[in-house]
Parts: sequence; structure tokens; C-alpha cells
Amino acid sequence: MEALIGSTLAVAIAEMGDKTQLLALLLVGRYGRPALICLGILVATLINHGLSAWLGDWIGGLIPPQWLPWIVGVSFLAVALWMLIPDKADDTDGRFAALGPFGATCVLFFLAEIGDKTQIATVVLAAKYSATWMVIIGTTLGMLLANVPVVIFGRWILQRINLKWVHIGAFVLFLGFALASFWQGI
Repeated sequence: MEALIGSTLAVAIAEMGDKTQLLALLLVGRYGRPALICLGILVATLINHGLSAWLGDWIGGLIPPQWLPWIVGVSFLAVALWMLIPDKADDTDGRFAALGPFGATCVLFFLAEIGDKTQIATVVLAAKYSATWMVIIGTTLGMLLANVPVVIFGRWILQRINLKWVHIGAFVLFLGFALASFWQGI
């Protein structure tokens, strides 16, 4: 359960103000089909984070056990610092518009997550917990918790949330994960 809850919270908080939230807002503005956009987010996240978690689990098996807390701690610290840099929406110039709301969402969300802090966090969480399925489920739930409300309530939510404080909260969460990992290494 620790892997599931930790993964869900880490990704849900890290995703606040992320470019994929901005992408979700753009997609709902373009297509106005929230159910298909949410389904596209689910499919893209399952594929992207599934691959990431399997990679993290594999990497975790290669690293000597005494090194793992230190590597995971440094990785969490890097993600914590990355949280202090707000994301901007990438240009969605309509190259995928012909795919419709579901197809465009799948492709654009998958691409937006490549190298993103939540994808890297998924790799690190899978290496840390060695509970690949719980990490995949948790990070997917975290993505949905962060993005589905944007799809449904979009502009109303973004007008009322101070993203600066969300990023600081996410920084503190990942810093806590880093410190806990370092403590485990000691």
C-alpha cells in the first residue's frame, strides 16, 4: 500500500501546474469531449508509466542494494528542485487534430510525458518500492487526479489555484521523499 499511496500522492502533486494540465485544458477547449479526453489520458498514462515503471524495476535490480537509497534520494532531490521550475504548454499545432479527441489526447499526452518529471518520478518510485504494479496504478491514479478535474472544470479551477504554492508543496513532498531515502541509506 505504501507504493500505491506514495506513487499516487507524488504524481498528483507533481502534476499540478504541469504542461499536461495545460495540454488537457487546450484539448477540452478544442474538442469539448471530456469523456474521450479523460479516456485518452488514462490510456496514454498507462502505457507511458507502465514502461517507465518496468524500467525502474529493472534498474533497481541492477543496482547494489546499499547504493539504491542514495541514488533514489538524489533522484528525488532532483525532481524536488525541478518542481520549482513551472512548465509551459508546448505548441499543439493541430498535427494530431485529425485523430479526434481520443487519438489526439493519447498521442499528445504520451509525448508530453516523455522525459517529464512525473515519468522520471515513476522510474524512481518503481526502483524504490519494487512493487511495479502498485507504482503503475498509483502514478496513473495521480495523473487522473490531477488532470480529470482540469478537463471537467478547467478554467474555473486554474483561476483559483495559486500554482506557485502548489509547486512549493510538491517541492517539499519530493524533498521529504529524498530525505527519507537518505535516512534509509544511513
